[in-house]
Amino acid sequence: MPAYAIVQVDVKDADEYAKYAVLAGPAVAKYGGEFLARGGAVVVKEGTTRDRCVIIRFLDMQTAEKFYHGPEYQEALAFALPVSDRDYKFVEGI
Repeated sequence: MPAYAIVQVDVKDADEYAKYAVLAGPAVAKYGGEFLARGGAVVVKEGTTRDRCVIIRFLDMQTAEKFYHGPEYQEALAFALPVSDRDYKFVEGI
């Protein structure tokens, strides 16, 4: 069954974060991920959110985990983590 990466991000340095984005997109593609939402408008009905929201669909949880821990995405994260506050989770689909 599919797995979804649900990501919410507050970017503190857009120029540095752009370095992450250059690497993250190809890493997602390599592992068969598909962006379903990527930084568009967000309307909060309950609770809170961060400035940027992303949803990525992967084939399954195992593939999502391989992507996240893979060398390509870990290289990208080295640019993102110092310049952003993030909530990143995988949710199993139905």
